[in-house]
Amino acid sequence: MVGKLPPKMLLKYVIGRVGTRDPSVLVGPSIGEDAAVVDIGGGKVLVAHVDPITGAIEFLGWLAVHISCNDIAVRGVKPRWLLPVLYMPENASEELVDKITAQIDEAAKEVGAAVIGGHSEITPGLDRPLLSMTAIGIAEKGKYVTTGSARVGDVVIMTKTAGVEGTAILSTDFREVLLDLGVPQSIIQRGSEFVRKVSIVREALLLAEAGLATSMHDPTEGGLLGGLAEIAYASGKTLYVREEKVSIAKETLAIARTLGLDPLKLISSGTLIATVPSHLAKEAVELLKKAGIEASEIGYVGDRSENLVVVYREDGTIEKLDDVYVEDEIYRAWRIWEKKLKESKERCRY
Repeated sequence: MVGKLPPKMLLKYVIGRVGTRDPSVLVGPSIGEDAAVVDIGGGKVLVAHVDPITGAIEFLGWLAVHISCNDIAVRGVKPRWLLPVLYMPENASEELVDKITAQIDEAAKEVGAAVIGGHSEITPGLDRPLLSMTAIGIAEKGKYVTTGSARVGDVVIMTKTAGVEGTAILSTDFREVLLDLGVPQSIIQRGSEFVRKVSIVREALLLAEAGLATSMHDPTEGGLLGGLAEIAYASGKTLYVREEKVSIAKETLAIARTLGLDPLKLISSGTLIATVPSHLAKEAVELLKKAGIEASEIGYVGDRSENLVVVYREDGTIEKLDDVYVEDEIYRAWRIWEKKLKESKERCRY
C-alpha cells in the first residue's frame, strides 16, 4: 500500500485521535477538507495545512511550496507563512540541498509567502529526499470556503487540464523510460514544463473574492476523480461528470497512453475544482478566462446516491466511484515501471 491511508483506517485510527478538544477549531481533521480553520479572535481565523511530497524528485522544493499553498488558497485565503521539513538520504550531496532550497525560495517568492522556520535532517533508510511543507494564512471569520459546501444543482468547474502535476513528474522522473518507449523528446520537454502550472492560488482567490464558489478543492493524489470524490464525500453529495468535457493536454494524453495510465486519476495539482451555483457558472468561467486561466464546466452536483462520483466515459461506459480513496496513477507507474526505471538509471551512470 502506498499513498494516503485508506479512509477506513483514517476514521479508525487518525481522525478521532485529536488530543484535547478545542472549541476554537472551526474545521478540524476530516476526509476531504484541505486545511484546518481556527478562530483566533478579533474576527479572524487562522488557516493551516501540511502536505508531504513523496512521489517527485526533480522539482521537490517547487512542488512542496505550491501544493501546500494551494490548499490554503482553496479556502479563499492568501498563503503567508511556510515551514518546510526536509528529509535527506545519507548519500545526499550539498548540490542537492542547494537545489531544493533554491526551489523553495523561488516558489515562495512567486506566491508572496515567507519561510518562517522548519527543520532539515539526514534520515537513515531513504533512497530519495522527502519534503513536508506547512502553509499558513489569515482570513476574516465567516469569509472562507470549505470542501464540504457543495450544493445540489451546482455546476462543477475545473481550471487548466487534468493531470498537470503528474505530467511534470512523469516527464522528468520517467524521462528515459518514455524515450525508450518512443515518446518524442519535444513532448517530454513540454510536459516537464507543466511544473510551472501547479499553482492554483490565483484562480482560487479570484473565485473566492468574487463570491462565486460554494466549494473549492485542489485535486492532488488520486487526480481529478480523487478530488471530485473528496468534494462529494465532504459535502454528502454525488457528483456527475462527463469525460469529454474534461480538458486533457496532448502531452498528458501521450504520456499517459504510453505508460497505460488514466489521466483522470493522475495527480493533478494545478487543476482547481470548484462548485458554483448554476446561474453563476458562466460568470465564473468568464472571470477566469479574462484572467488568462483556462476553465470549463465538466458536470454537476446531485443528491447523494450510493455513489460519490459517476463518470460518463467517452467510450460510452459509466464508471461509478463509491470510495473516497482513489489510488493515484503516479504510484501505479512507479510500481509497473520500477524495473525499467532502474535500468535507465544504471545506463545514465555510464
